[in-house]
This record gives sequence, structure tokens and C-alpha cells, in this order.
Amino acid sequence: MNTSFSVALKYGLFIAISLIAYFLILRLFNLHENPWLRLLNGVAMCAGIYYAIKYYKLISGTNFSYINGMKTALITGFIATVIFTAFMSIYMFHLDPAFTEKILGEWFENYGTGAGILVFIILIEGLASTVVLSLAFMQLFKKSYNISQKA
Repeated sequence: MNTSFSVALKYGLFIAISLIAYFLILRLFNLHENPWLRLLNGVAMCAGIYYAIKYYKLISGTNFSYINGMKTALITGFIATVIFTAFMSIYMFHLDPAFTEKILGEWFENYGTGAGILVFIILIEGLASTVVLSLAFMQLFKKSYNISQKA
């Protein structure tokens, strides 16, 4: 198996499981309807993508390249996002349809939107944060070709 993909799969599953566990813990304490607590989803995504790149760089050694590091980071985030979005879809459509009405509030009544818009938002948030975090973290891990200057 391609090492970049295997690292991405491993860390993507780890991120997805972390996000699902965090949501279920919030649900346990009835805090899952507070949209501000979703900001902590970014912590799991940050840590997962960072450690995926770091581990891939460690096993690649001198063969590490910006492209392969970026590919690993993007695939990691995409896997996590798709799995978490699928979980939230099942949760919103089948397990707790009232959750959608509570989150959307007046939108649900006034504009006729449903759980589909929330699924779309979760997907876009995950994909956008994946791209931004991948670009940011690759600045830390890329090889520098700057000439060192002695003062």
C-alpha cells in the first residue's frame, strides 16, 4: 500500500473517530446543540493533520517532498471529513431529526431548509479547514532552500 495513503487513512480515521466521540460526549451532556462548541472540532483536525504530515515526513526521510506531504495532509482531512459528514447525516436524518430543527431554528420554518443544508455546511467546513491547515502546516515541514547568511 502506498505509504502516503496508508498514513492518511490511519490519521483520517483517527480524526473522524475523535470528532464522532467529541460529538457523542457533547450529546451525553446535552451540549450538542451549542454551535460554538463546534469550534473545538478544529483542534482534532489540526492535531490529526499535523501529526499525519509529521509521521509521513519521519518515515519518508530524505524522500519527503512538498507535494507528497501536501497530498498526505489533504487526503487525511478529506477522509476524516467524509466519515464525519456521513455520521452526522445518519444522526440528523435517522437518529435525531429534531436536532436539525433546533439548530436551524427559524430557517427551518421560514426558508424550508432541512438537514441537507447542515450536511452541506459540515462538508464544506471540513474541506475548507483541511485545505487551509494543510497549506499552513506544510510551511513548517517543507525543505527550505534559503541560503544561510552569516552576520
